[in-house]
Amino acid sequence: MPSPLNEFLEQCHASFHGDDSGAVADYIPELTKADPAHFGISLATMDGHVYEVGDSAVPFTIQSISKAFVFALALERLGHDRVEKVIGVEPSGEAFNSIRLTHDNRPFNPMVNAGAIACSGLIHEVERDGAFELIHETLSRFAGRRLDIDDAVYLSERATGDRNRAIAWLLHNYDVLKCDVDSALDVYFRQCAILVTARDLAVMAATLANGGRNPVTEAQIISPYAVARTLSVMTSSGMYDYAGEWVYRVGIPAKSGVGGGIIASLPAQLGLGTFSPRLDDHGNSARGLKVCEALSAHFGLHVLNRSDDIRTCVIADYNATGLSSRRNRMVSELKVLEERSGEIRILELVGALSFATMDFVSRRLAQDDGAKFVVIDLRRTPSISLGAGLLADRIIESFTRKSVIVIFSGFDKSSPLWPSVAAWAEKSPNVRHFQLLDDAIEWAEDQVVFRYSGFDHHGSTSHLSEQALLAGLTSAELDEIAALGRERSFKAGERIIRAADKADALFFLQKGVVSIKLSGGARLASLIPGMVFGEMSLLESERSADVWADTTVHCLELPLTAYGQFRSAHPRSAERIMANLAKLLAGRLVLANSKVEVLSNY
Repeated sequence: MPSPLNEFLEQCHASFHGDDSGAVADYIPELTKADPAHFGISLATMDGHVYEVGDSAVPFTIQSISKAFVFALALERLGHDRVEKVIGVEPSGEAFNSIRLTHDNRPFNPMVNAGAIACSGLIHEVERDGAFELIHETLSRFAGRRLDIDDAVYLSERATGDRNRAIAWLLHNYDVLKCDVDSALDVYFRQCAILVTARDLAVMAATLANGGRNPVTEAQIISPYAVARTLSVMTSSGMYDYAGEWVYRVGIPAKSGVGGGIIASLPAQLGLGTFSPRLDDHGNSARGLKVCEALSAHFGLHVLNRSDDIRTCVIADYNATGLSSRRNRMVSELKVLEERSGEIRILELVGALSFATMDFVSRRLAQDDGAKFVVIDLRRTPSISLGAGLLADRIIESFTRKSVIVIFSGFDKSSPLWPSVAAWAEKSPNVRHFQLLDDAIEWAEDQVVFRYSGFDHHGSTSHLSEQALLAGLTSAELDEIAALGRERSFKAGERIIRAADKADALFFLQKGVVSIKLSGGARLASLIPGMVFGEMSLLESERSADVWADTTVHCLELPLTAYGQFRSAHPRSAERIMANLAKLLAGRLVLANSKVEVLSNY
């Protein structure tokens, strides 16, 4: 099935390809050689998928689009104080190559030529002869590949760049450009001559939208701080004297170049790159503008009109009842957990946690302050923003003051979430972490049970008469089964049954606790004395899961050969055992359905 988004981009390409409005740039002679028929569209998502339509692989020079990335590099390399001291961030309302400064003799912003030349000069002050190579390397990392340079365009721009020289000398006169003027201009001319494709621009734009992390290579290229400020200036000034109209009609941070390219970065959602050398009167790609406007209008994309519903970050919110974890519990324990169900609160979250979503979670938690244990499952959460992390700090501080224990689950220590949770755990003794949600719920349940009744199943011993599988058998029949079986003991941590082994016996648990787990470690259930495991050997020939001893375990092993003898001697009792097995399986199905129902309500 074709991707709906890819189909939309193809429709845009077909609709706008015949638009002959605008003209190829001519103020740099070499740019006049561009083929006006070329038209490419590419869109990159936050998970690294890249859509390509039309001439998306045709190379062209990046020109002024480089300004956004060099500004981000300057912020990263020199710090915002030094950059903002010499370059403003206000829209100019004038053409990109205007020879005009602010009232305090600074370039209006880094997206016009004056500001871009100042940025290149700042980097040259620090890097000297290595300035361009640093810029070239950084832009290549944004694109995810080594970018080439069009020497012919570079030489053409250098030979005809008198207006930019005038701007540079004006900056030098007001001490904005402190390094050698020709050296700074050479860096600027070279960076504008870097070759890119529409696909490259989409990946570069997506890297900005992804907080500075390239979604294709997964490399962190620039800090989120630099990205946020770059996107802000792109929003207000990236499209020159069309910027106000752009924010109104499209509303996505963007930057254009006279080479025919446009980038658009919608934070946390997508990066768009277009190429068509036909420019409108503002110096923006005419077809590229139409693509951006269509994408924004059709899908309702706007940096100030996000479609995300923060309420969808909570997919489940419930209290533990004793049926929440996979541990089978004694009647006395179930009674305690049922009576104290409000003391364990469980939230399962989904999606990246932003400031807004974390604020919603905090308000959701505040609706019920009776919980003593709050389990927050993050297995569907890829990241926590800085703002969300700061809010979480305050939430945890509040819980700590109330002696509430917060338990995070759903990820291991290799996860990007781990540093945040580790920092919270270091600050507060009331923060716990479990890789699996079930382990977290069971631990919280154990704390409640211990507080109000203590534990008695670890040391208790069960008789065969307490086995649900053997319900209805006479004392003599139970004694016969005991005689046919053999007593087995296992140490804590020992595997009793291995998945895929032959199913040739069932086990009646008499003392201790065992866990049934999949080969990957996920626990299916925990059993206590009076329960049976391996009972599926009555129906299947191969083990489907592992069984591990959680504590020292004593049980009665009944081989299938011995059970066969019992069945031959007592056919009616064997039928009763199979009926009991059917009841046990039905009970497990009811429990599974109840859990599915809980999740389906969110």
